[in-house]
Amino acid sequence: MVYIDDTMGTAKRAAAKQVRRSVTLPREIAKQVETMSKQRRLSDNRVLVELIEQGIQARKQKEKAFFELAKRFREASDPKEVEQLGDQLGRFVFGG
Repeated sequence: MVYIDDTMGTAKRAAAKQVRRSVTLPREIAKQVETMSKQRRLSDNRVLVELIEQGIQARKQKEKAFFELAKRFREASDPKEVEQLGDQLGRFVFGG
């Protein structure tokens, strides 16, 4: 049986809401994480959490930029602008 004390601190409450995951990392990525954690004097886990948070934020920003570009493309009427925006969208989707 587990008892949770209502008087526990905020940090403990936040920790109680965390989810434990197990991941397997490629050797090279694991080395990079270990190097970063030593340089910053953080745990490997903290570095991984920060990298995941940054990756999620970057993905959201990229998605937002894509939709803004798509909106500009749809609203453009000048043929040169349409072509330029279409090229940008193509690079966005297919890389390059």
